[in-house]
Amino acid sequence: MPADIVRAKSRYRFGVLALITILLALSSGDRATLAIAGPNMSKSLGIDPIQMGWLFSSFAWAYVLAHLPAGWIVDKIGAKTTILASVVLWSLVTFLMSGVGLVAYPFLAMLLLRFLLGTFEAPVGPAAGRIIAAWFPSAERGKAGAIFNSAQYVALVIFTPLMGFLDHRFGWEHIFSVMGVVGFIFAVAWTIFYYAPSEHPRISKSELELIRSGGGLIELSSKVQTTSPGHTGPSLSDIGELFRSRMLVGVFISQYCVSSITWFFVSWFPSYLVKGRGFSILDASLVATIPAIAGFVGGVSTGFISDWLLHRTESLSIARKVPITIGLIMSSLIIGCNYVDSTAVIILLMSAAFFGKGFGSLGWTIVADTAPKEIVGITGGVFNALGNTAGIVTPLAIGYILSATGSFNGALLYVGLHGLGAVLCYWFVVGPIQRLEIRKGSRLAQAEAVPAE
Repeated sequence: MPADIVRAKSRYRFGVLALITILLALSSGDRATLAIAGPNMSKSLGIDPIQMGWLFSSFAWAYVLAHLPAGWIVDKIGAKTTILASVVLWSLVTFLMSGVGLVAYPFLAMLLLRFLLGTFEAPVGPAAGRIIAAWFPSAERGKAGAIFNSAQYVALVIFTPLMGFLDHRFGWEHIFSVMGVVGFIFAVAWTIFYYAPSEHPRISKSELELIRSGGGLIELSSKVQTTSPGHTGPSLSDIGELFRSRMLVGVFISQYCVSSITWFFVSWFPSYLVKGRGFSILDASLVATIPAIAGFVGGVSTGFISDWLLHRTESLSIARKVPITIGLIMSSLIIGCNYVDSTAVIILLMSAAFFGKGFGSLGWTIVADTAPKEIVGITGGVFNALGNTAGIVTPLAIGYILSATGSFNGALLYVGLHGLGAVLCYWFVVGPIQRLEIRKGSRLAQAEAVPAE
């Protein structure tokens, strides 16, 4: 391989991957602020478990509803501008949450702000799916998608102890104010450093060719796209084709199951440690980092293993489904916490479950592998929207389970079974993992599955 190509392999696409990983870590940290602030905030403001369930859920209502328009906006105006506006707005909302204790109806104020937070965070997933598809060849997307997805664990490892310290030392209000300021700082960095591959001022021709020849969609610029003659943006008929694809419908359902596990960890997990296992909030925030580290290791390693399997088997289906199966079966180990009392064993089981959840989370890689090139943003929006309906259902379901039983046992069973459901869906619904191609004819789209590049 020529020397310039070797150099190209280690250049700007990995800097872009670092940027979107930080982006997801920040958004995951901001949505988890309530999980850490919740125990002391609920005492201070008189918020009961069912109300807390609604506060957790309100984010997801907006997050889900905003995804289709967010995906359309990403495809229409590009990732750079959309993400910049998104980060600025959600950071402002996070900062304003620090003042809910000063208003007459703090529960309603927090409910509204959480709804706005979900609205403004919605573009992250569709934009990231588009960026991965544009910047990475197929043979590197497993690693890229896994590293990107690992950001949710990075957020827990970095931000959970920070937020626990802020709550313990200064009060729950400062969790929101500090995280808001961090968001404004990232918005400046995004403006300076992010470019689409075809617009990057310093990318080499050899790196561009490496991405293009490997199936990277480098034509996806930061600006409005015209992807085919007469096609100036995603249409309703294009979106409809996503739901006529059994493969993508199966992927969407599986993502709901995976997201249900995620939402337990970013909503009720600290409360489980505090109320169900007797930890202090500071200890809980530190203990919660142990499963998060395990999840990070699982989330990163699965990308390398998936790409290795792709190289060995030349089958996207095997390369993606095998790690998903192993990981999500492991995630069901969370149910075992109902049958032990040892703190060490509970942490071990939670860590194994979180490792498995990370190892089985290749959803964004699969979106980059399968999304029609005309509507990568929209496909990512639908994927993340339907997946995150679990954010509406799961926090509420757990809140009602706790209210009815006074125990987390039913909640852990509820969460653990979702991992098994995702495995069954990938094997019996999804079928072969392939690029979905939308062909235009008389403005009506016809879908045909062709092998991904």
